[in-house]
Order: sequence, then structure tokens, then C-alpha cells
Amino acid sequence: MNRRQLLQAAAALPLAQASFSKIAGAQGAYPARNITMIVPFPAGGQADLAARPVAQALEKILGKPVIVDNRAGGGGGSIGNALAARAEPDGYTLLMTLSSLAVLPEADRLFDRPVQYEVAQLAPIARVLADPTLLAVPASAPWKTLQDFVDDAKKRPGEIPYGSSGPYGTLHVAMEMFAASAGIKLLHVPFRGAGPALTALLGGTVQALASAPGTLKQQVEDGKMRVLANWGAERIASFPELPTFKELGYRDVEFYIWAGLFAPSALPAPIMTRLREAMAEAVRRPELTASFAAAGSPLAYLDAPEFARFMAEDSARLIAAVKTIGKVE
Repeated sequence: MNRRQLLQAAAALPLAQASFSKIAGAQGAYPARNITMIVPFPAGGQADLAARPVAQALEKILGKPVIVDNRAGGGGGSIGNALAARAEPDGYTLLMTLSSLAVLPEADRLFDRPVQYEVAQLAPIARVLADPTLLAVPASAPWKTLQDFVDDAKKRPGEIPYGSSGPYGTLHVAMEMFAASAGIKLLHVPFRGAGPALTALLGGTVQALASAPGTLKQQVEDGKMRVLANWGAERIASFPELPTFKELGYRDVEFYIWAGLFAPSALPAPIMTRLREAMAEAVRRPELTASFAAAGSPLAYLDAPEFARFMAEDSARLIAAVKTIGKVE
């Protein structure tokens, strides 16, 4: 090391020591104050459905308030994801987000836009939910079956509007995956999240929506919506009569909307361990599992290592789908 490098290292030492002391202090007292859980969508969607029961459980376990912060600014979740990715890695900013996490940076690259964040900036803590999306239409719509919908779409290319949580978000990719397989063209109408898109479907602004079972169940039971198909590999308990796309002949149409808890990747190991332990305890609480079951979206917990492996496989499939779909806008 030459003199210049030595001086640079010496100058940086106080900052490094201060940073180390800050992290060490955070580790010793964690949590010493309120925790914020960012949800990058408005209330009413799958991420919000996952976040609120988890936040309530973590409050009881950690002994500090866990505040759900809906950061719905568009971009299919990019803004909230990026905010969490850039947060101080001290355990006081968490992120409950969806499977679009890995897709959105690829969409930015596809359109030659500045990439808002990279997946490597976030560390998985736990998967909470993992549901196949369902294709919903208004109860007043003329389509009784998926074939009815496809036949009509072929007669009117680009005229049937569908809603999504934003460009290249989970709901957009699911619908375009189906449209590409069916050889139809639909009209994409993006919203700031699944909640507003659901409201638009109920109000007649759009005529179709891919969404998680938990956000559709009550509307279907109330007779306000009809579901036509399930993106999963198998039928699900909350809609046992609903056929899968695969059953209906669309072999490559499979899509899941998972929700998972993340923290900035530089989070100190002791804090990550504490959060993983807290989540493992939270998912054993009957009130948490009952809350998800009542919503028609059963708990699908995975601890960090298993979640990371699952996410790598799922993300690879979704990124491939996005590249196939291309610039559909």
C-alpha cells in the first residue's frame, strides 16, 4: 500500500468505525423503535392482503409497532420496491412485495429506461402467500366460459379492456401470457395497483382482470364477478369447480402471484436472524392462518433459504415470459 492509499484508508477509518458502531448498536437493541413495512401498491391487493396480518403478528412478537406504508406511485410496484432497496439496512424498513419484483428491472432494460433497483439489493426473509391468478370478468359480462371470451376477443382484436396493477406487474404479465397463447389481442389499461383495477372491473371501466383468489373471493360470492379460468397447475380449494388454463388446452399458461417479505440486502446477520425467527413464530399463530384462509388465500410460508431458491426458479420463468411478450404496449 502506498502513502496515498494509506492516507485514504486512514481518512475513511472514522466513518467505518461510526458505521460499525451504528450497526452494532442496532443489533443490540433491535427493535428499539417502530418498523415500517412498505407495500408498493394501494390497499386491496395481494401484497396488502399479506402485509396487514403479518404486521399485526410481528408487532406482538417484536414488541414494537409495525406500520404498513402503502407506497402506490405507479410503475407496477417499482417505486416502493426501489424505496425499500435504497433504505438504511437497519431492520426498520421492510418490504412486502409480489412476484413482479424480478420482472420490473427487466422491463426497464427492455424499454431502455433507468433501472429503478436490482433484485440483489433486497434479501428475502419469508414467503407468505403463493396463489395462482384467476381470470375474472363482471357478472354482467356475456362470457360464461373461457372459450366464449376467446371467441369474442378474436372477433374484436384490441377492443376488450383489461386492468392491471401497472405495466409489467404481475397482473399484466399473466394476461399477456394468456393472450399470446390464445392468439388474441386485448386492450391493456394499467392502474396503480390491484385494488384500483378491481374497482374498475366492478365499475365497468374494464371487462377482465387477472387477480389472486383472495382479492376476488368475496366479489364472486356476492355475485358481482365471474371467474373463467385458473392460471395454476392444479385447481384450488377456494374455487374447486374452476378449470385451469392447462385443462382448457393452454399448456404454457401458468402463473402464480406470490407475496414475500424482504429487507435491504446489507442487513446485519443478527437482525435478519431475528426477523426470520419472528416470521417463523408468526406463521404458527392461528389468527394469522385463519385470516388468510378466510380470504381464500391460504398461507404458503417458506423461510429465507427455501424462498430464495423458489424465487430464483420462478423469476427465471417470468423474465423469459417478459422477453417473449416484448414491447406489447
